[in-house]
Amino acid sequence: MKRISFLNAIVAGAVAATTGGAALADGDRDKGAKQFRACAACHSLQGGDHRTGPSLAGIWGRTAGSIAGFNRYSKALKESGIVWNADALDRWIKDPKALVPGNRMVFRGIADKKIRDDLIAFLKAPSGGKGPAAAGDMGDKGGMGRMGGPAGEMPKLKELAANNRVTAITHCKDTFTVTTANGEIHPFWEFNLRFKVDSGANGPAPGKPVLAPSGMMGDRAFAVFAAADEISAFIKKGC
Repeated sequence: MKRISFLNAIVAGAVAATTGGAALADGDRDKGAKQFRACAACHSLQGGDHRTGPSLAGIWGRTAGSIAGFNRYSKALKESGIVWNADALDRWIKDPKALVPGNRMVFRGIADKKIRDDLIAFLKAPSGGKGPAAAGDMGDKGGMGRMGGPAGEMPKLKELAANNRVTAITHCKDTFTVTTANGEIHPFWEFNLRFKVDSGANGPAPGKPVLAPSGMMGDRAFAVFAAADEISAFIKKGC
């Protein structure tokens, strides 16, 4: 299979600011938009679009651990009493564990004060950190292909082309064999095919899982389902 990369548009999801290049406080929001690449894999800038971490839309002035709809806050963060302003964000981005010991943030922090200032200016901008982004590519090119949407946004799995839509999964000995809607057959060592669930608005349609490439090697992928109880029912034994 071809070399692929999983959700390039997410991992490389820089979001451009809508306003000009003027600096805000001690940082430059346009430069901060580029620095946001480090955050976009785990955080959206769209309200209600929670990922590994909560949406950062409207973060300015919000109490830490309080956004509705995000259920994975640590007890430490919810009880911190922090309100997100320039000082709190600067300390958090520099070293999350130092500011709130026991929080679940895996990001180690950014030592460079200028980069932190630019990010904070971006998050504080009147646009709320939102802006236009280049269109991604979800075309049917054969193989699993690249999956993406506008930079920094989750792809709409219901809209993926035939090369990503799964029609069958069989399991034989140590191998999963995945058939996609364009007739391609992908064998995976069982350890390299991971099963995921996305029940959100961008997830696959019920009963219609999708195949998402994972990492740089073609022998690793995710099979994404709309609900957890679909997984075992969909996979058939067969050699």
